[in-house]
Amino acid sequence: MLLRPSLGAFHLPPNGSICFRCLARLSRSSDIRAKRHLTVSSSKQDPIAAAPRPIRRKLFRREYFSANGLVAPANDLLEQVETTDGPQEPRLTKTTNHAVTSDSPIPPPEAISTSPSLLPHRRRKRLKELTSQDSASVGTIPPDASSLLSNLSARSPPTSLRRLLTTYLSLSKPRLSFLIVLTTTSAYSLYPVPALLAPTSTTAPTLSALTLLFLTTGTALASASANTLNMLLEPTHDAKMSRTRNRPLVRGLISKRNALLFALLTGALGTGTLYLGVNPTVSLLSATNIALYAAVYTPLKRLSVLNTWVGALVGAIPPLMGWAAAAAGSNWRELLFNEDSAGGWLLAALLFAWQFPHFNALSWTIRHEYRDAGYRMLAWVNPAMNARVALRYSLVMFPICAGLWAVGVTDRGFLVTSGVVNAWVVREAWRFWKLGGEGGSARRLFWAGVWQLPVVMVLAMVHKKGLWEGWGRWVWGEEDEEDGGREEGAVRSAGDATAQ
Repeated sequence: MLLRPSLGAFHLPPNGSICFRCLARLSRSSDIRAKRHLTVSSSKQDPIAAAPRPIRRKLFRREYFSANGLVAPANDLLEQVETTDGPQEPRLTKTTNHAVTSDSPIPPPEAISTSPSLLPHRRRKRLKELTSQDSASVGTIPPDASSLLSNLSARSPPTSLRRLLTTYLSLSKPRLSFLIVLTTTSAYSLYPVPALLAPTSTTAPTLSALTLLFLTTGTALASASANTLNMLLEPTHDAKMSRTRNRPLVRGLISKRNALLFALLTGALGTGTLYLGVNPTVSLLSATNIALYAAVYTPLKRLSVLNTWVGALVGAIPPLMGWAAAAAGSNWRELLFNEDSAGGWLLAALLFAWQFPHFNALSWTIRHEYRDAGYRMLAWVNPAMNARVALRYSLVMFPICAGLWAVGVTDRGFLVTSGVVNAWVVREAWRFWKLGGEGGSARRLFWAGVWQLPVVMVLAMVHKKGLWEGWGRWVWGEEDEEDGGREEGAVRSAGDATAQ
């Protein structure tokens, strides 16, 4: 607020008169104490006015306008960012996509996240740009579940129960273990019975809820044992890959001794549960799978590309376990090689074939990491063959699903519904082979495989042979033809006996 100037501070002419124009000129050139703010008293205003006013040399940063998209990027710009009075050397910078970069290499995300010179919202924007560039070039593959649990465990207090549980859970590879349990129980539920919801099927000892509970628990424990042994043999190599470098043994969240004890304990409990609660054949298949995964597949990954086929064989055994658990027999020959065992072998073949399009697409996206870690995978040893194998095994899914209908496991509708899903995967596998994994084809094939297996297994259970006939008889109270024939024969026999 500008007050009326004090005339006592001015030097008036001898006659004491002054015109208005001269008075205005004198007021503009007077001391700054003539200005007074509304919120500052006169006692505080005097020292403020007496202090010299600094010269503001600071210029607006070019990054401010460029980062907010207000100024179009130029080729070369000069900027002056220091506020010192002395001269300053100009610096040449270049802008790309509204973000300032220099001629030096792009800093890693860790350096950007800890840089104090960037405001938080600009730091997040820069990290997002770098992440999007990486995703566009390599493809988005979900992180390993064990790595996510290890991060959660590392953030917990060292002596807390939460840290202990998450560490041991990460050793079991929960996503892979869940997939194994799912395929085992699906095969168990697909085993053909005389008539669903009939007394003869619900009273069968091999199809009881208790048997299913033993099968699920034992399979999960055996899978945890095999996965822990796999991690025990590869900590130095897991540290070289982005998807596995955060696993618990790599980060030192648990000792090798405790991990080995956990593997032995879960393996013994798993096979013992299957032996006592299901049958010895299922327990033998479980123990064989643990040995095959830990003692054959794991070391073979560094020796030959045949490790992929051995790994697919490991994934094909759980459906046989579920089938043998539901079948009635006294030895392994009756459970695995009788006239009704064709459905179990077809389900094992389905799991065997499914793994090639899924894993080949996954390994292609991180083929350089596999090569640097020393794992011999087709994705980098022979990329063309890697794509051909994925396409071939995606086509094999059609005859396998048709075989499930032919042997009486599913009804005719399964041919149509499963054919739609399999055709989608074949289309993505063909694009993967045609483009050589480029253009996001590997990422699309990977996600198609993620959805294919659970959808096909659920469709097989929905289209199980005799499922809807059993429900219809249960809802409408219709008699079975055989039961009706028996009653008619009994009535006829009773009539003949009365007539005699």
